[in-house]
Amino acid sequence: MNEYRPEASPWGNLTATTELTAHGAAVIKQTYVLFGLSVFSALAGGYVGATSETMVHLFSGWLGWIFAIVLLNAVPRIAIAVRHNPVLGISALVLDGFVSGIAISPLLYFAALQAPALILAALGITAFVFLGVTGYVMTSGRTFSAPRGLMVGFFFAIMGAVVLNGFLNIGVLGILISFAIGAFGVCILVYSTSSVLGTPDADSPIPGALMLFAGVFNIFVATLNILLRLFGGGRRD
Repeated sequence: MNEYRPEASPWGNLTATTELTAHGAAVIKQTYVLFGLSVFSALAGGYVGATSETMVHLFSGWLGWIFAIVLLNAVPRIAIAVRHNPVLGISALVLDGFVSGIAISPLLYFAALQAPALILAALGITAFVFLGVTGYVMTSGRTFSAPRGLMVGFFFAIMGAVVLNGFLNIGVLGILISFAIGAFGVCILVYSTSSVLGTPDADSPIPGALMLFAGVFNIFVATLNILLRLFGGGRRD
């Protein structure tokens, strides 16, 4: 994909500028397209799960969580194993997103009962981070600059926090918390992107898309949990 950087440190992944070959630039863009597909699939899974009492009850118990853990570990492995088959690989990637959304159905159901606006807040800040970093990658051409990606992402995180306050009136504390989580999410995505670009045997966009999806999924879950504990009037054990 590009020149391998075996000495790249965690800090280096957030500060490096990577020159890409034509193939590398194409693969990272394909990675982000598939990453977006996973995100939309997770949204669908979350909606289905949160509106189904059967799913909520299933994944609220220990048996459901074991089932979810098995699926969330098995499906990505399947996706990587069949990554050279476009149909099977993308299908497994979509399934991974859908299962991830269903797995958090109890959290979404609880949030919908306690404070529905907080779901929109968590989705909003996650969406701004996702769109900001994705937009930068798609327009970056043959060079990926991690510092520039961070600046673009931070700008979108600020915008997201301000826009959320305008619609949801989350207050100064809510703005600061939303921005802090968004900034952390930007770091995760930029770090993951640099890691993908530094992999010497990246012969498919699917492993990178799985890595990026795991990052943005965790951002959303963490954001919603934090907002619920601070503004939801209750907590989910």
